[in-house]
Amino acid sequence: MSTESPELPDVLSDAMMADPYRGSGLLREQAPVVRGRLMGVVSVWYVTRYEEVLTVLSDRRFVSNIASVTGDQGDDARTQMAEKLGVPVEDYPYLANGILGQDAPAHSRLRKLVTRAFTVRRVNDLRPRLETVAESLIGRFADSDREVDLIREYAYPFSLTVICELMGIPESDHAAWHKWSSGLGSLEPGVMPAALHDMIAGVREIIERRRDSPADDLLTTLIRNHDEDGDRLSVEELITFVITLMTAGHEPSTHALGNSIAELLVHPDQLARLKQDPELWRTAVDELVRRCGPTQVSVPRYAAVDVELGGVQIKAGDVVQPMLTSANYDPRQFTEPERFDVARSMTGPGHGHVGFGHGPHYCLGAYLAKLQLGVALPALFDRFPELSLAVASENLPWQKVPGLRRLTALPVELASAAR
Repeated sequence: MSTESPELPDVLSDAMMADPYRGSGLLREQAPVVRGRLMGVVSVWYVTRYEEVLTVLSDRRFVSNIASVTGDQGDDARTQMAEKLGVPVEDYPYLANGILGQDAPAHSRLRKLVTRAFTVRRVNDLRPRLETVAESLIGRFADSDREVDLIREYAYPFSLTVICELMGIPESDHAAWHKWSSGLGSLEPGVMPAALHDMIAGVREIIERRRDSPADDLLTTLIRNHDEDGDRLSVEELITFVITLMTAGHEPSTHALGNSIAELLVHPDQLARLKQDPELWRTAVDELVRRCGPTQVSVPRYAAVDVELGGVQIKAGDVVQPMLTSANYDPRQFTEPERFDVARSMTGPGHGHVGFGHGPHYCLGAYLAKLQLGVALPALFDRFPELSLAVASENLPWQKVPGLRRLTALPVELASAAR
């Protein structure tokens, strides 16, 4: 039976963004599937509990592309949101036609092009370089006697350097990518469309430069797949793929690191356990992703056929929104989910949490993201064992960004740190 309320909930509303954990928890305990709205425009089914979220993310009855639904279903959720944000029609495809919006076999074809770059072995080979980047960044502010913003001076440049080097984006373009990614992720009508448009133009230019100077990087691999076999990767797919890989590899990693640092600083007991037993970083990384990962909801899915989920009848073409944060705090799956435990052992699909998604669209760079946390966090706290927040935890500046949980800044004091 459908669960309705006088005012349909919207997880992207100001109230929900101000306290997403409480808001999603209230919806989760109301029902596993709740009728709501997305950005005040799109009628949607919010999926709130762990078991049902796993189903939506892995069951073929739920698809990522409205075209996979039989019959004329009208505009998809992404198109409706793009219209509300004021995105020019010519730029729609770069939002709707990326790998995250595709189903098999198109999704499988695109994913296969870059899978080899993200194998465990290849990612582990990056560890020495990640360690060097972390130490280099720390060295820039290690002797500072001022307040340091770890988002600006550590989390952002660390994650951006890693993904740019993997893709083959030169350092001269780093600032532009940071501006574009931030604008795209803001979902502000006056900012997001311009950022997307500039990003598309910028990627075209970067592709031409790399085509003239090929190298051993992902960008060259993608260009080669287009140039040598045009049937495999169209120009639009090439540009969209670069945008997706860069934005997915930059912003989420930045804020996963920022959120994790903040979470550890407000839980000194757990940080003390890590200092006493560094082996616990292995489990701590997954616990941090579960607890304070920056991605709160997945991209919308569509019911491919009429289906019952959580006691609710969902019609073919209906928009379904899995709530990742809600699932990660579901007491039906996790013992005392509100408790932060760096030694928490998680088993099951997706390491027990859905911070990286699940199923066919499980985050391609999940292992790289975990390695980044596993390198950057110990490096920081080993160098500054008495690192502390420069503001009260309740005054940390959280951005009001739909579907995301991230800090605008992370001010810390280094005065008592070991030099």
